[in-house]
Amino acid sequence: MLTEQEFADKINSAGGRAFIVGGYVRDQLMGRQAKDKDYVVCHITKEKFVELFPEAKLVGQSFPVYLVDIFDKHCEVSFGRKERKAGIGYRGFDVKFDDSITIEEDLARRDTTMNALAMDLKTGEVIDLFGGREDIQKGIVRAISECFKEDPVRALRAARQAAQLGFDVDDNTLRLMGECREELLLEPNERIFKEMSKALEAPRPSVFFRILEKADLLKDIFPEIHALIGKTQPVEFHPEGDSFEHVMDIVDKVAAKTDNIIARFAGLAHDLGKGRTPMDMLPHHYGHEVKGLDVLRDWNKRMTIPKGWLKAANFVIKEHMRAPIIKKEGKIVDLLLATRSIERELPYADFKEIIRADHNTLPNYLEQGEDIIKLMLTVSGNDAPEHIKGKAIGEWVHRQQLSIFYQWETISRLKGE
Repeated sequence: MLTEQEFADKINSAGGRAFIVGGYVRDQLMGRQAKDKDYVVCHITKEKFVELFPEAKLVGQSFPVYLVDIFDKHCEVSFGRKERKAGIGYRGFDVKFDDSITIEEDLARRDTTMNALAMDLKTGEVIDLFGGREDIQKGIVRAISECFKEDPVRALRAARQAAQLGFDVDDNTLRLMGECREELLLEPNERIFKEMSKALEAPRPSVFFRILEKADLLKDIFPEIHALIGKTQPVEFHPEGDSFEHVMDIVDKVAAKTDNIIARFAGLAHDLGKGRTPMDMLPHHYGHEVKGLDVLRDWNKRMTIPKGWLKAANFVIKEHMRAPIIKKEGKIVDLLLATRSIERELPYADFKEIIRADHNTLPNYLEQGEDIIKLMLTVSGNDAPEHIKGKAIGEWVHRQQLSIFYQWETISRLKGE
C-alpha cells in the first residue's frame, strides 16, 4: 500500500513537488471534516511520472490527470497547469502543462481565494498567495481576479460554496458573477443542475438562491424561483413576506429536518405556481397547486430533472394545501395511503416535515400518519370473505382500512389528542 508520504518522496526524488490543493486544505484550516483530496504535482514530466507510477491510470482528456492508489484509495493527481481563455464556456481554454509550471502559476488560475490554497506534502507548508486564510476567517467568498469570469459556472459555484459554508460573497465577486450571465446561459444544463443539487445539500440552501439574486442571475438561471419575488401573500398566514421569502424559509426548514435532497427539492418546488398568479389576484393565489404542476413541467423541459425528484415534487405540489385541512375520513385515508406511492423517493417522515414547515403545525392524523398507515396495511385482499371477488375485493379492503381509521380516530379522541 502506497502511503501519502511515500508518494511525496517518489515525486521529490525525481526533482518534483507534490501538493494537496483546494477544498481539502480549506476544510483543514476551518477545522471541518475534510473529504476527497486533490493532488497536484509540479516540476516533473509526464513520462517520469508514469515511470514512477506505472499502474497509474490516465483519466484526464484536456490535460493529464491520473488515478493513483494512495492508502488503497483511487486519488486524482493532476499536473500543474496554466490556462488561457480561447473560446466560450468551460471548454474554451488553451491549457499549458509541463515541468516548468510552478504551484504558484497553477493556483493563480483558480476561482476564489479559499480554493487557491496548497499544502506541500513533504513539508506541510500551506501556500496562500491571495489571502485565502483571511477570507476564511472572515467568512467571505472572494474571486482571485477578473479571470473568475472565464468559467461561467464559477458564478454558481461561488453561491453554492457560500451556502455550504455559511459565508457571504463580496461585492466585487457579485459583480463578476453577474458578468458571467451571457456565457452561463450557453452552459450545459447538467452543469447548472449539478451546482443546484450541491446547494440543496447545504445547511441553508436558500443562501444559494439569495446570492444569485444579489448577482442579478436568478431571473435567467432559475426563472421559476425568481418569479416568486414580489408575489405577495396574506400576511395572517405568511408574515415572512412574499412567495420568494416563504419558499426560502421552507427549503431551509426542511433542510434542518432531513438530509434527503429530494425532500428539499420538493420543499423548494411546493409553491412554484404562485409565480404565475396574476397581479390583480394578489395576495391570494387561487389554483396555484395546478399552476405549480405546469411550472414544474416547464422547468423539466428546460433543465431535465431526475424522475424521482419530479415524482416527489408533483405529489407535494398537489397535496400541500389540502393535506392538513381535510375533514372527510375517506379522503384522509386516501391521502395517507397515497403517500405510499412516493415512499421510495419521499418517505412519509419527510413529507410530513414539508407540510409542517409550510403550515407551522399538523393535525393529529398527519402527525401520527406513519402509525395509521402501518395499521391499515395489515389488511390484505387475502383476508376478504370467499364470496367477494374481483373489483369488490379492493372495495372491501378500503372499507376495512376506513374502519381502522375510525377506530384510531375514536381512541385519539378518548385520549384527548
